[in-house]
Amino acid sequence: MRDVTTAQPLDVQPTPLALLLLGREADPRSERGVECPGDLPSPSDPDLVERARAAKEKLGDKVFVLGHHYQRDEVIQFADVTGDSFKLARDAAARPEAEYIVFCGVHFMAESADILTTDDQKVVLPDLAAGCSMADMATAEQVAECWDVLTEAGVAEQVVPVSYMNSSADIKAFTGKHGGTICTSSNAKRALDWAFEQGEKVLFLPDQHLGRNTAVREMGMSLEDCVLYNPHKPNGGLTVEELRAAKMILWRGHCSVHGRFSLDSVNDVRERIPGVNVLVHPECKHEVVAAADYVGSTEYIIKTLEAAPAGSKWAIGTELNLVRRVAAAHPDKEVVFLDKTVCFCSTMNRIDLPHLVWALESLADGKLVNRIEVDKETESFAKLALERMLALP
Repeated sequence: MRDVTTAQPLDVQPTPLALLLLGREADPRSERGVECPGDLPSPSDPDLVERARAAKEKLGDKVFVLGHHYQRDEVIQFADVTGDSFKLARDAAARPEAEYIVFCGVHFMAESADILTTDDQKVVLPDLAAGCSMADMATAEQVAECWDVLTEAGVAEQVVPVSYMNSSADIKAFTGKHGGTICTSSNAKRALDWAFEQGEKVLFLPDQHLGRNTAVREMGMSLEDCVLYNPHKPNGGLTVEELRAAKMILWRGHCSVHGRFSLDSVNDVRERIPGVNVLVHPECKHEVVAAADYVGSTEYIIKTLEAAPAGSKWAIGTELNLVRRVAAAHPDKEVVFLDKTVCFCSTMNRIDLPHLVWALESLADGKLVNRIEVDKETESFAKLALERMLALP
């Protein structure tokens, strides 16, 4: 047996993943523009809140801070407006006097803000490694290959792409270029109704669950009308016959947070809390949505809780930061997280107070950092897809 008392000490180095989780490095395989932002204030600095306030006050009307619903409380307190990704992007576009748009969210959201704002406005993401696992599940190369598969199957001319807002600018541009539209979780049915007026089939990107739930729950399709395209398999794992028979071609993507909720979660909470109302986001799995009492977007969840009677009981299936916030806002109601396992959105949580302070202080000192800028060609086609959504009845 080796004598451990005389063994040489191990040369242990942090792994790239460990550094990424600590916010000290970046993942070059994630969404475009990811790099280490440099030295950050210490999370233990007791003056962080005051530093953020001072920097924001110094910038005045030059800065407009957007806070997504899934952000930490320590960050959301500095947001000028809060909301979902598309609402925030539109809010930014409505403030042309703001030179800097600081987007406390994830990369694809900041891209959308850059697409919709003027050329004079600069969009800043406090941590460039705040990507989105769902958005990363569909790359431009993979989607182009999928279109080739559809073309070879002889169905591409019948297909209209519909892409969820939670997608990269490249995917939005592909959608615009191929006659499609963007959708949000609240207008997905309207987008699909429009798409089926244009063609016989829909390629839905990148969230399979939102596409399936909308088609089956709201449009009367069957599960058999939907096929799942897996970009990691030859021809997406589908036969020509399956592609020709399908109405909905769903991309194999999902939200890492909403995908965690299961039918067991629903059954368990009903057993633990008699009379509970189960309210979930449509990015959840089909069996979870089918078992829920209410299904809707983030804004729908917030409004439903606001309108709920005192004393009512609610189990919410969405990101934990939002659930905790609505629970605190409604102490007269019992609000619990649907799953027993705590689950924040890890990439949303990369935007913490040290990153926000660093970004605001840099801007206040005249140094532009972490700018998100979409190239003009991509922007033009992505904006076309977004404008089609805005024109939906």
